Amino acid sequence: MHHVRDVSELPKAHLHLHFTGSMRITTLLELADKHGIHLPDALTSGEPPKLRATDERGWFRFQRLYDAARSCLREPEDIQRLVREAAEEDLRDGSGWLEIQVDPTSYAPRLGGLIPALEVILDAVDSAMRETGLGIRVLVAANRMKHPLDARTLARLAVRYADRGIVGFGLSNDERRGMARDFDRAFAIARDGGLLAAPHGGELTGPSSVRDCLDDLDASRIGHGVRAAEDPRLLKRLADRGVTCEVCPASNVALGVYEKPEDVPLRTLFEAGVPMALGADDPLLFGSRLAAQYEIARRHHGFTDAELAELARQSVRASAAPPDVKKKLLSGIDDWLV
Repeated sequence: MHHVRDVSELPKAHLHLHFTGSMRITTLLELADKHGIHLPDALTSGEPPKLRATDERGWFRFQRLYDAARSCLREPEDIQRLVREAAEEDLRDGSGWLEIQVDPTSYAPRLGGLIPALEVILDAVDSAMRETGLGIRVLVAANRMKHPLDARTLARLAVRYADRGIVGFGLSNDERRGMARDFDRAFAIARDGGLLAAPHGGELTGPSSVRDCLDDLDASRIGHGVRAAEDPRLLKRLADRGVTCEVCPASNVALGVYEKPEDVPLRTLFEAGVPMALGADDPLLFGSRLAAQYEIARRHHGFTDAELAELARQSVRASAAPPDVKKKLLSGIDDWLV
């Protein structure tokens, strides 16, 4: 009988996980109760909310739910719990390295300001690493709905705290708003400070937004990037430059970018030689974590175990993990195949 290897035992790196979106639903309900916050029914039903972000109203609803969840994170202990539990979930899914993405501006009003908020987050990451043994680093993400000057402030702050575990700079929220080039100065500040550039692109809009991330922001990784599949020349460019796309299959379907799991162009990217790092994006809202993304590749796209192992290798290679951690993870991937 054919032996099916367990994808949760496949060592991998997790490079696309948003801070609030990493929360367990049970934790969200407990924190809401603790702080006396009334949550929208869509967050309390026990089922992932029905979302569709391909139109403005749908994206607004997604953001509203996200903001409601974030409002439950009010104290340093809440932040510590969130990061520790995210690490525990990742370890259960075979992750040996996590890069979690956060916009500290969102937490600043309740945690005493921007710098205190970032320090609370970085302290929580340190604690979670000690308690779980998982290597965790942080990407600071600017919000493209806000003024580019805010992004520059965040970039300078991220560089200042690079020795505390910040490895990258991102750009998130609705890519239909705010041109990538408006944020070029912020990304230049981040890159000059040694941070990797990992903006979102090619999710809600087409290949042009991926090109903008390459041309205007000199991205070394692209958050999502799946719509590059619509442009063969762009695929070749990504492959030639070794730019990794952080692909989140369950999220793409939940937000209506693709109708069903088999429509996500995993094969197209993989066969074009574009490196990929599968990610869970926002498990709180999309209902699945890291190992489930590898299951999607296996079940809906016919990825063999050898191909799944190669996806895991690509995630490790694209990470900011130190060489010894990469070596250990790559060796573990080889062992998984034996």
